[in-house]
Amino acid sequence: MEYLVESIVSAIKLIFGLNSEVFVVVWTSIRISVIAVVLASLFSIPMGLVVALQSFPGKRLLIQVLNTLVALPTVVVGLLLYGILSRQGPMGDFGLLYTPTAMVIGQSVLIIPVIWSLAISAANSADPRLSDTCKALGANFTQQGLLFLNEVRFAIMAAVVMGFGRAIGEVGIAMMLGGNIEGFTRTMTTAIALETSKGEFEFALALGMLLLLVAFVVNGLLQRFQYLNK
Repeated sequence: MEYLVESIVSAIKLIFGLNSEVFVVVWTSIRISVIAVVLASLFSIPMGLVVALQSFPGKRLLIQVLNTLVALPTVVVGLLLYGILSRQGPMGDFGLLYTPTAMVIGQSVLIIPVIWSLAISAANSADPRLSDTCKALGANFTQQGLLFLNEVRFAIMAAVVMGFGRAIGEVGIAMMLGGNIEGFTRTMTTAIALETSKGEFEFALALGMLLLLVAFVVNGLLQRFQYLNK
């Protein structure tokens, strides 16, 4: 018990002492996850509106596939992308493996189904009379999509926040595609795993506390958007 208390005190000192190594890891995690969320949202939100507002063959199957991919293990995504980005893979000549770019690609692929699926649910939750009104007024698909986007904006924001939470807490993709390179691709989750294995429990605990703080803020924002959407 004494060891745990001492470790917690040391971890708090590292955080409030603004330890540069700790905050480089935190900044790397946040930066990569934010970029991944932005890229995933630019694709997933418009596609979510398309799926929700249009009827086409295979729509139900697509939604079922998306719902399945929401729970896709991160190591599976990492394994597939490793094969694509490695030297022997189809994108090996770009030299992306073990770079932040590879981690952004991996996290984007991981959270696209999350944001896409939630965007579909958000659009379907809009007032059903909105679609009929848009058609009666002669709105084209783009105008209709913008109206739906405005109507369910808080639910869409919640989807984006949930995607960020999924991205920043994953470890498999970061480890397999980033390589856990200090000052370059080392994130909070991979650093926690590494430092714990090295016996640097205080450093890992400090990162764990900061990761919990980020998760707390993300969940607070999610609850806020859900409250506003009611």
